[in-house]
Amino acid sequence: MDPENRKATNQKREGNVVRLYFAYCVVIDGVTYKTGMGDSKKKARVRAAELALMELLPKLERKNSVLNDAVGRKDAINSQIPHVVRDQLNKLMNNHPEFSDCAGTVAAFIIQTSGKYKVVALGTGNFNTKEDFCSSGRIVHDSHAIVTARRSLMRFLYRHLLMFFSNIDGLKETSIFECNSASGFFSLKSGITFHLYVNRLPKCAPQILSRMRLNPFSPSSLQANLAISLHLSVEGRVFSVFSSTTDTSANKIVSMSSTDKLTQWQVLGYQGALLSHFIEPIYVESIFIGKCDSGGTDVYGLEISVSQRVEGITSQLPLYYCSIRPQISLVPPVAAHSVSSESVTYSVNWTEGDSSLEVVDGLEGKTTERSPFQSGPTLASRLCKAAMLHRFKLVASNAQRQDLVATSCYREAKTKAKPYQEAKGMLKAYLSQQRFGSWLVKPSAVDNFTS
Repeated sequence: MDPENRKATNQKREGNVVRLYFAYCVVIDGVTYKTGMGDSKKKARVRAAELALMELLPKLERKNSVLNDAVGRKDAINSQIPHVVRDQLNKLMNNHPEFSDCAGTVAAFIIQTSGKYKVVALGTGNFNTKEDFCSSGRIVHDSHAIVTARRSLMRFLYRHLLMFFSNIDGLKETSIFECNSASGFFSLKSGITFHLYVNRLPKCAPQILSRMRLNPFSPSSLQANLAISLHLSVEGRVFSVFSSTTDTSANKIVSMSSTDKLTQWQVLGYQGALLSHFIEPIYVESIFIGKCDSGGTDVYGLEISVSQRVEGITSQLPLYYCSIRPQISLVPPVAAHSVSSESVTYSVNWTEGDSSLEVVDGLEGKTTERSPFQSGPTLASRLCKAAMLHRFKLVASNAQRQDLVATSCYREAKTKAKPYQEAKGMLKAYLSQQRFGSWLVKPSAVDNFTS
């Protein structure tokens, strides 16, 4: 209560005695509450406070109730997400225990509908291929868990687009998509959201403690700036794009780090260029990280990388694209973090509707001969670019988009996604302008293949 907000004192006659009364009122955020009066300053202030509290307490109780409900919902989802991921992972691994060492790196996408959660795409892995880029589109060059899970999610999205175009009774209604007449694209039905679970922090995620306060010119600040710069993944290790020790020679497969790809997907969407011909961008609402048993897991650095590096970019992006800031939380891990899981070169993938999982050799980029699912004698993975191009042409045909069916190669199909490519160009330019580094440019020949 500010003395400047007190009312003028009043005089009151009681019999032949004139008594002096004081008047005060409470002002909070420009709102003036009822005046309290008393024969002393103290009593007047107390009465003013009482009158203000009589108005404020019901409002605060309602606000606390809303906050408690929100906290309750957050606690519920924080416990349910690991539960559903663990259940699905155990189902897959119980059927194929020989691949259980892959579980430690798992990442999964979860769909939420009407308060229910279900895993729809899952992947494991920790490596890039050891060979040079393949121009046939039939080699999976990046088999890190997040990338594998995301490509499995793309298969899920293609499947639901095909369900929408299906003539089978009832199948169209079960699709997650509906046609948005205003935009001309397909959008998620109301009430559907996606979440991402990652069993451990990506190895390239900056380790910056949330309580740390940095002097702009201190060595620690310089290290932090380097940590949140763009990073490259080379042979299972990550390097800053500013690092002089990065080996990006022609015979090594180099890709952007998983953390940087998360940053990209939270701006461009997880659907990629080809699917953006048909659907609006798909974003995740929350990212859940399995907490390391030994402690030391802090998501502050990941929050900076995924969200703060691209703050302010939305106004520059084409229609339907924006920078989505996900809620990032620590939750119990669904599988043990072990040294053996880090060294396993196999990558497992699964999408809802699959009869069995597929196992890819991360160093070779092809399905292993022991894989429960194999697409054919060439051992090309169902996640490879050629397989995605085939699904793209299938959806284009069902959508009667002859302009897309007629595309001659994968690169042309990507290039024709004009708004997506515009948003991607703006993202790369923005990161460079903010001095986070330059995005990796891959050889154009790797996408010049046909289906």
